[in-house]
Amino acid sequence: MHIEHLSLKNFRNYTRLELSIPPNVVIIHGENAQGKTSLLEAIYYLATASSPYTNSDRQLMNWRVAEDYFPFAQVAADVISADNRLNRIEITLSNETLPDGSTRFRKVVKINGNTKRNLDLQGLIGVVLFLPQDMALVEGGPALRRRYLDLTLCQVSNTYAQALNDFDRVLQQRNALLKRISENLAHPDELDYWDAQITQSAAIIIAYRQRIIRELEIVAKRIHRELSGGLEDLELVYQPSFEPTAEEDGQQSFAILGMDWHRQLPSTSIASQYQTALKSIRADEIRRGMTLIGPQRDDMRFMINERDLSDYGSRGQARTAVLAIKLAELEWMHQTLGEWPILLLDEVVAELDAKRREYLQNHIQYVNQVLLTTTELSTLSEAFVNNATLWHVEMGSIMPMN
Repeated sequence: MHIEHLSLKNFRNYTRLELSIPPNVVIIHGENAQGKTSLLEAIYYLATASSPYTNSDRQLMNWRVAEDYFPFAQVAADVISADNRLNRIEITLSNETLPDGSTRFRKVVKINGNTKRNLDLQGLIGVVLFLPQDMALVEGGPALRRRYLDLTLCQVSNTYAQALNDFDRVLQQRNALLKRISENLAHPDELDYWDAQITQSAAIIIAYRQRIIRELEIVAKRIHRELSGGLEDLELVYQPSFEPTAEEDGQQSFAILGMDWHRQLPSTSIASQYQTALKSIRADEIRRGMTLIGPQRDDMRFMINERDLSDYGSRGQARTAVLAIKLAELEWMHQTLGEWPILLLDEVVAELDAKRREYLQNHIQYVNQVLLTTTELSTLSEAFVNNATLWHVEMGSIMPMN
């Protein structure tokens, strides 16, 4: 797949941009704060309806339109799939003034002119985004790794996206009920309904996370061994806060090495065990006023030669592990979608040493569309630059360089 044309209106520092994007590698050169990152952000936003840089959609609107009578921002693209299907995707953000004088923020997703849900974007644009901040996948907290898994899975599975949406909604309601029960404002029996609701979505999330981590590990392990000269083994370890057993006698679990690789647990088995576990800790959850187990507390750990990379690894080892998992994500999405996703590389080349830069450049030239930003062309090989389309970005304007 590739984006044939991108249109931006009042998005970040672009007041208006109409841009035809060629396939293969496009290098976007320019100084900082000129619009390189915003261009990649717009493409990622079209694919996921989510920004990798902010949780507030309002912040995506160009600040110059804030005082307009009808402030709005729009991101749109014509996307060509591997079988030459054309889809027009639009996301419009606006502040509407209501009859009583108050304002309402609206986000509208359209596909081929028809209003759709965020979930309907799944599979229309596949993207893999690689940022310098991705070092936080190793060094940061569990929430960052959960977000990474969620955003990756939501691009390829509507089932997962719906389950995640349902889980977040039910979790909020269940936590509110637990707090009311802890204050003697509700009866514990009211939890039965919400337990049944949350177990279905939680089980789907756990099952999907279990599978993607093992599938990513297969590819990432190979890439990591190549990058480390065969001296290091990378392992991705799923650490669910609730550990369902492979057999309901309680004798085997995810904690046993290889169990979640050799035996994929169905969501139905996970759901029944999760609901039982919730009942067993109900008193403690009521006392604390929150849900204590479930996907909201999962983690994924990076292990090098059986040692936790966040505790014992060097900065260079962390960079190698992140590069390995990002390239593994690229291959995994290709296999899952049946076509190459768009690869977005935001200022990552300068973060890599010469060996890793060469490896990255050699492995991305077969992707249908790559957009790479850089402030220094000298960080890229001459052959790589010569085979790419080269653009220069300045003050929200994009001009060809070759």
